[in-house]
Amino acid sequence: MPKHIDALTIDALVLAQALIRRPSVTPKDAGALDVLEAVLKELGFATHRLPFGDIDNLYARLGDAAPHFCFAGHTDVVPVGEGWQADPFAADVRDGMLYGRGAADMKSAIAAFVAACARVGTPKGSVSLLITGDEEGEAVNGTVKLLEWLKARGERIDHCVVGEPTSVGHAGDTLKIGRRGSINFRVTVTGSQGHVGYPQKAVNPIPALAELVTQLASHKLDKGSEHFDPSTLAFTTMDVGNTATNVIPGEAWAGFNIRFNDRHTPESLTNWVSDRADRIAEETGCKITVTAKTSGVAFLTAPGKFTQLVSDTVSSVTGQSPFFSTSGGTSDARFIKDFCPVVELGLAGGTMHKADECVPVSEIAALTDIYAALLTAYFAKPPI
Repeated sequence: MPKHIDALTIDALVLAQALIRRPSVTPKDAGALDVLEAVLKELGFATHRLPFGDIDNLYARLGDAAPHFCFAGHTDVVPVGEGWQADPFAADVRDGMLYGRGAADMKSAIAAFVAACARVGTPKGSVSLLITGDEEGEAVNGTVKLLEWLKARGERIDHCVVGEPTSVGHAGDTLKIGRRGSINFRVTVTGSQGHVGYPQKAVNPIPALAELVTQLASHKLDKGSEHFDPSTLAFTTMDVGNTATNVIPGEAWAGFNIRFNDRHTPESLTNWVSDRADRIAEETGCKITVTAKTSGVAFLTAPGKFTQLVSDTVSSVTGQSPFFSTSGGTSDARFIKDFCPVVELGLAGGTMHKADECVPVSEIAALTDIYAALLTAYFAKPPI
């Protein structure tokens, strides 16, 4: 690491603005990783640009010894959408707030971590950044491929913090120690088309679908577990595609999502849905097809040395211990958990994905303080 590192000061706000000004809407990078890589090289990180498919990614590491602390995140952002009062890529600061797409999710957190690295200096081990460009997209050519690349190189990560906007009111008030799993289902009910005047000569798929929807939606999957809220099932669409008023359709379908806790697996839930569908198919004479796509399984980083170190560090900076949570959607932590213990710690996410996405400048500074203290505490007494 260059000896001049201690003299380098990275302004987290300025770096966050530079990143936001690159309109990196998935799958475009728009130069965001160029900005980040240049700063990391100046800090002495060895960097690797790793494009997979149409996605560009970055891995940067400082040091080659253990323990290895990794910060994971993404520079891609969701589309702008409508209703902005601010230029989504100008990164303007007004009344103490930084506005822009990615301000909350999650370019400011990346900037805070880089600034923390510059403040702390040379680690007694290794620190790295694993930054993807498709977390907001299909999540196929980003973190998954980066982790496979690391494994092939024989690199091991000991612990990881993902900088997702997991807090509620202030930076560090919530620590994600796990996530629910997520499965998207589609059920297609096939009957037999016919004339509405002769319903006895048709097999109407709509009542069968309605019965299936009713049974699935009214079922309580569980009451939760020690670290997880109850699992949920929510229908997202129903469709027949029939524009005629005198025709009984031959097919109807619906889509729904299940967010599940550690009491279930994708297999157990798929079997349950298929069993309900088979019973209704037998009762109605319809054919019911169930397809399912799992985007993540429920996981938990069990409370222990690592989570306690993070909690104690946050408390030392903010004066308040973070709340341990497993709520919310999915994140790339669902991939990292197979390689090392992982938690999520970032800014408050109240405006993420919304018009006029913004974060208080003071919160970026606070998160920088938290990350710097965490790096110091981690390498002073690694939780291994």
